[in-house]
Amino acid sequence: MIDAGQLGGRQKVLIAGAGLGGIEAALALDDLAGGLVDVELCDTRSEFVFRPFVVAEPYGAVRSFRYELERLAGRCGATFRHGTVATIDGERRRLVLESGERLAYDHLIVATGSRMHWAVPGAVTFWGANEGQVSEVIAALRGGRLRRLVLTMPAGYSWALPLYEMALFAVTELEKAGNGQTQVTVVTPEDMPLEVFGRRAAGQVDALLRERGVEVITAVHPMKFDQGRLRVAPARAIDADAVISMPRFEGRPPNGVPHDDEGFVGVDEHGGVIGLEHAYAIGDVTTFPVKQGALATQQADTVAEAVAAAAGAAIEPKPFDPVLRGVLFTGHQPRYLYGRPTGKHGETSSFSERPEGPLREGKLTARYLSPLVDRLTKASALAGIVGLAAL
Repeated sequence: MIDAGQLGGRQKVLIAGAGLGGIEAALALDDLAGGLVDVELCDTRSEFVFRPFVVAEPYGAVRSFRYELERLAGRCGATFRHGTVATIDGERRRLVLESGERLAYDHLIVATGSRMHWAVPGAVTFWGANEGQVSEVIAALRGGRLRRLVLTMPAGYSWALPLYEMALFAVTELEKAGNGQTQVTVVTPEDMPLEVFGRRAAGQVDALLRERGVEVITAVHPMKFDQGRLRVAPARAIDADAVISMPRFEGRPPNGVPHDDEGFVGVDEHGGVIGLEHAYAIGDVTTFPVKQGALATQQADTVAEAVAAAAGAAIEPKPFDPVLRGVLFTGHQPRYLYGRPTGKHGETSSFSERPEGPLREGKLTARYLSPLVDRLTKASALAGIVGLAAL
């Protein structure tokens, strides 16, 4: 959906959510329509947290990077408003904060992300932050107190790469300790490991995992971990001393934004919200099945083109055409994955020791955000931490 907006004069663009997608959208709009729009980012948080190597944090290998959102918005050519978005009044084009404040807009970009829920009763959930319980499991692994560690994810969890990174980091710890007794097992609903990248890449990932001693059990759904057994469907049980599970996701759109039963927002090929005029959505809050930061920034670029064109910029907006790039940290040399999830490009997936296409420092490749993060992290003397690989 490309709306005409209120042509003439600078138009107001409100971005609800200042995560990866929201920041990328602001940067893209500053480049494409800087003289045509006023952009305001709104978020309940006051900091932007960049955590590209989150699975390594329980091992003490990396740190996150934090930046004040008000300052970051200024670098994006935008302003920042601290507040929680409560409701969207689409008819009047008003965004209402929980404080009761009402903000008018010509164009709205919903980038509010998703909520995480525990998915496997009895298992430790990997939340991506505050990893106390995960760290306890890793300590038991290092201490040789586990005979079998199982890593799993629920059905519908579409970004499985961290699951396999955790498995490879775990076997690396065992190799360092000279522990050849502990078994690391991945239990996944996928038919092949990381099948979202395509069968060719998935087959190579499977071969690497088996070479490193990771057991992979595919096409099963974790149900419950109890008394040393992980119950899965189809009906069977897997012995385990500890189970770490990825969470289940649910979209979290503001009231007034159409969504499905799981809270995800349907969008058209340009990111326009289906059923709500002058509104767009990007990132994990959308119904696009693969949830990944780099894809959120690609969606942001698509939406920015549509908004810029509606505001009068001389550009022809292109539809969303996602490219999947991933870096799999193996505990040794990283491996690079590439694929096209749309299915119309044939078998283009790859899994190699060198990236396909341009990559930047950090674990995120975004047209506008990656160069900015590179500069900020170097200025903060963190280049050696986030410069391991790129996504």
